Amino acid sequence: MSGPRQLVEARWYELRPSHSGQPRTYTCPFCPRKLPAFNEHVLIRPEGSGENRRHAHIACVKKARAAGRLPSREEWLATQPRRPGFFARLFRRGAR
Repeated sequence: MSGPRQLVEARWYELRPSHSGQPRTYTCPFCPRKLPAFNEHVLIRPEGSGENRRHAHIACVKKARAAGRLPSREEWLATQPRRPGFFARLFRRGAR
């Protein structure tokens, strides 16, 4: 996914509810429909990239999350290999 109105590929995304009184209209990155800023919607921010944030419909975000396309940081971290704990490293040194 890339392009001016598309969502940037990232390992994880920050999601937060949003709405505004501003007279702005956004385009949802998941569907071609317009999204008025004053409607309840979700702000999606890719890992470490504030300038690539996108506004999306709540229903579109729920669908993408259910399909596994918008993992949170916590969900991504749970899939990463863990470093051995302090005692495991300590006992490994003693076994040499």
